[in-house]
This record gives sequence, C-alpha cells and structure tokens, in this order.
Amino acid sequence: MTCDKSPRKFLIATWEGGGSVGPKLTVARKLMDAGHDVRVMSDECNRLESEAIGARFIPWTRAPSRADRNRESDPILDWAQANPLEGFAQALDAVFTGRALDYALDTIDELRREPADLVVSSELLFGVMAACETLDQPMALMPCNSLMFPLTDAPPAGPVRFADMTPDQQAQAGAMFAAASAVFDGALPQLNEARALLALPPLASLMDQLKPARKVLIGISRFFDFAPQGDHGRYSYVGPQLDDLAWTGEWQSPWPSDDARPLALVGFSTTFQNHVAIMQRVIDALATLPVRALVTLGPAIDPEELTPAANTLLVRSAPHNAVLKEANLVVTHGGHGTLARAMAHKLPVLVIPHGRDQDGNAARIVAH
Repeated sequence: MTCDKSPRKFLIATWEGGGSVGPKLTVARKLMDAGHDVRVMSDECNRLESEAIGARFIPWTRAPSRADRNRESDPILDWAQANPLEGFAQALDAVFTGRALDYALDTIDELRREPADLVVSSELLFGVMAACETLDQPMALMPCNSLMFPLTDAPPAGPVRFADMTPDQQAQAGAMFAAASAVFDGALPQLNEARALLALPPLASLMDQLKPARKVLIGISRFFDFAPQGDHGRYSYVGPQLDDLAWTGEWQSPWPSDDARPLALVGFSTTFQNHVAIMQRVIDALATLPVRALVTLGPAIDPEELTPAANTLLVRSAPHNAVLKEANLVVTHGGHGTLARAMAHKLPVLVIPHGRDQDGNAARIVAH
C-alpha cells in the first residue's frame, strides 16, 4: 500500500482567545512546510501573524472578529463573574454557543467558495462543527490545553486517576463533572436553535456536537496530562505546538552581557483576567531580590497601570522561546503555552492561576 502525499487543502478555524491562536498557526506553518495549501479563518487581529507565516487569511464576518487585542474588545468577561462555572457560562453565551449560527454561516460560505480536504477547528467553536456536519465536511478538532469538557469517551487525564482517588475525592470529582455538564448543557438551547436553522436535528447534549469530528488532536504532552500510552479512540496527543507569533517581535537583552543576576520572566495572560494587581505584587516581590525581571504585559495591560522596580523591565511583548534561553525562572498564570515552553527549557516555575484551565495546569506541575 502506498501513502498519498499529494498536496491537500486545509482550512484552520480559530478565534482570538490568547493561547488558542499560536498552536493553530504552528500547525499551519508545518502543513505549509510539507507542501500543503492552508487558509486560516480567525479574528481580523490575527491577520498579521497568519500572513507572516505565509498562510492565506480569511476573517470572520458574521461571527465576532476583533480588530485588536485590547481588553475593551474582548467579549469574554469570565473574570468578572462570581465563580469559574458562571464565567464559562458567560463565555459560552458571548461567543461559543450564543454566536454559533454566525460561525456556522461564515464557515459554510467559505467552504462553498473554496472547498477544503480537512477543516481543523478550535474545540470550542461549536458553530464551525455544525457547519462541517451540515456539509458532511471532514473535520478534526485541536484543543491546545488539557480537555476541560465533561466527556465520557476521552482518555483519562490529570495528576490523579479516578481509580486512585479516595472516596471523598471521587465524590468531589463526580460533583465537579456534573456541575460542568450542567453549565455546558445550559447552553444547549442556543446551539440547538442554530442547528435548527441549519436543518440539523437537535442534540441531547452539547458535547454531542463534537461527535462528527474524525479526530481530536490534543496539542499538549501526554506526559504532562498523565494520560495513558497510545491513542484513545479518535483522541490523539500530538504534543505542544509552540511557535512564537509575529506580533511578539524580536528579542535582544537590554542588560549588559556581564550582568550575572538571574533573569526572571514574568508572563501572564495575553487576554484580560483582571490581573494587574497580582502583576504588581510579583514586581514588588522581585524588587527585593538580586534578579533581573522581564515582565511581558501583552495587549490587555498598559505599562502605565504598573509601577516597575529598578530591576524590572516592562515590555508589551517578547518572544518567549528566545527569552527562555536566557531565563532562570518563570512566573506565570499557568497558561499552557507559557508552561510548555518553560518545561521545554527545564526551568523552575511559579504558577499563580487565575482560572480557566490554569488550576488544572498548576496541579499537574505540582504532581510532576
């Protein structure tokens, strides 16, 4: 049997969600290096980094399409909610299910304009999944963090296996699974309304929308996730995808080459999570130590909101892959991209999670 290696056409669908873009563009770059044709469909503010790698870029038109990465343009306000579950419910309503029909119609229009051999989508874009189901379009999903979904067919993952938990831990895990399922299914009417307008039957559970995907390509290390060896049905671990994006710029250390003080990289979320105060506390703590501190603010925090110490440099962005070659410590919120880069460079990490997948990532770091 021979393997057909002829060039294929890929449509990669993602959204401006901080760490959700980089892994997709890393995959896009690898596909193009292999000779394939790649389009990236995302928010307008992702055009620069998409075209910088040579991909053709298609912006969302009906679906949310942020022109910038400022906090004012971010529709996700999970940080302002009373608890993480309410925060995720807000995100579902604002983007993932509340705008599912818009994502679906944009995707259908683009695939009718130019077909693709495979759509690779972010795992939260339920409208893209519904569009592919409508067109019988081959599709794969690519989460770039540990699976946060209440899925029964996914590989067991996490620092403690369910079978190894105490009865109290099992009861707590079961309650968390039920609560997460309730949040997801609370958004089911929105998705089913979109599906009805696409002439698709209603679903019994929001997670059923993932079923048309031929593969779920988990973009993290199986060892980080404490996952079993081998593929688990349609789920495959493909490892971290860690190219730096064009907007991070180039890196040249501003400190003299003979400055022997250890370098601490402070990198928190590129999206706003109400984290100005904790960044200031980190700066103040590092000010008491004989170190150099490089603080990457991202687009959502302005330098004027912080008071740097004498040993601190505030920058809008810096390519972490380059900086980490010189760093001695990483202080972070625990987003997977920053953690994976730090682990690849075998650096000590201080994790201060803010929510989302970050608590689980911190637990995995401790368990390792």
